[in-house]
Amino acid sequence: MDWNPEAILDGQFALGELSLTIAAAALPTVAAWLRDDAELRFDLLADITCVDHFPADPRFAVVYQLYSTSRHHWLRLKVRTNADQAVPSLTPVWPSANWCEREVFDLFGVQFAGHPFLRRIMMPDNWEGHPMRKDYPVEGYR
Repeated sequence: MDWNPEAILDGQFALGELSLTIAAAALPTVAAWLRDDAELRFDLLADITCVDHFPADPRFAVVYQLYSTSRHHWLRLKVRTNADQAVPSLTPVWPSANWCEREVFDLFGVQFAGHPFLRRIMMPDNWEGHPMRKDYPVEGYR
């Protein structure tokens, strides 16, 4: 695979950790490259979480924590999105993304395109809204 430098929108190195903001459309390709490149070998998707930047646009940052078990390096990937824009699922790259993406969907409402079974995982199926959003009512909907 050829590297596409336009896939990286921003980068920061702080407190000994590298964070890269990636274009959503390039996420699966970048993830597969980071996993498969012999120099990098980020073979473990440790976690996926989300940050609600309400009222900013784009509102959400989906955050991926990657680890190379052979190189002992951490890397953080971020994808910025809104509630009406799906982020490509990484379940084809790391099957462990399945449950983490479901959790982000359930609590924040972020959609993951191509996810094999995207449905609530923590809240009841009939729950209204997404409780980790900043605009979610503290006492819930009545």
